[in-house]
Amino acid sequence: MLRSRVLSRARSLGPTTFPRAAFAALVAGACCLIGVDFAWAADAAANPLPAQHFPAAQTFTILFLMLGPFKMVGPFLKVTQAADERLLRQIALRATLFAAAALLVAAFLGETFLSSYGIPLPILSLSAGIILFLVALKSVLEQFELPEHAQDSAAMPAAPPSPRVALAPLAFPSIVTPYGIAALVVFLAVSQSVEGRLIVGAIVVGIMALNLLVMLLARRLRRVLALVLPILGAVLGVVQVALGLQIINNSLRTLGVL
Repeated sequence: MLRSRVLSRARSLGPTTFPRAAFAALVAGACCLIGVDFAWAADAAANPLPAQHFPAAQTFTILFLMLGPFKMVGPFLKVTQAADERLLRQIALRATLFAAAALLVAAFLGETFLSSYGIPLPILSLSAGIILFLVALKSVLEQFELPEHAQDSAAMPAAPPSPRVALAPLAFPSIVTPYGIAALVVFLAVSQSVEGRLIVGAIVVGIMALNLLVMLLARRLRRVLALVLPILGAVLGVVQVALGLQIINNSLRTLGVL
C-alpha cells in the first residue's frame, strides 16, 4: 500500500516540480552548511583542533565555495544563450567531465610534488588557511564592486556556441579555479588516512554533480539563482574568512609561534 502511494505520488509530479525541489534542496543544504560551519567555528574557538584536522562539513563548504556553482552560472548562461536544450545538456556534461578530469590530474601531481619536498603538515595547514582567507576576502570585497560589462552580458550571440566552450571558459577557469586546485591539493596532502582522502574525493564528486545539476536547471531558475546565489556566496564568504583565520591561528599554535 505504501509503495503504491509513493509511486502514484511520483507519477503525479509535473516537469516543473523537479527543478523546484532541486532548488529547495540546494538552498536547504547551503543553510545547513552555514549552521554547521558556525557551530564548528564556535567549538574550535573554545577547543582548538590540531592544524591537520579538517571536518568533512568544513572541507565541503570550502571546496563548494571554490569549485561550486557560484562563479560558474553566469558564464554558462552567457555562452549557452543561443544553444538548444540538446546542445546545452551536451556542453554541461562535457564541462563537468573536463573539470573532474582536470581536478584528478591536478590532485595527483600536486600531492606528488608536495610529498617529494617533505613539507610538514602544519605548514600545509597554514597554506590552506592563507589561501582560504585571501580567496574568501576577495569574494566578499567583490560584492561591493560595480559590474563592468553589464551591456555585454545582455547581448545575444549570433550563432549557437561550439561544444568547445565546455573546455574554456566553462571547465577552465569557471569551474576549476586556480585557488580551488590549490585547496584540493592541500586537503589531500593534509589527509593522512585513506579514509580522509576518500572523503575529500567524494566531496569533489558531489560538488561536480551539483554543478551539473545547476547547469541543467540554470535556464529555468535563472531569475531565482541570480538573486539567491550572490546572497549565499556573500554569507558563505564571511564564514570562510573566519574559518581561514581560525585555521591560521591553529597552525601557528602548532608551530609554536603563538
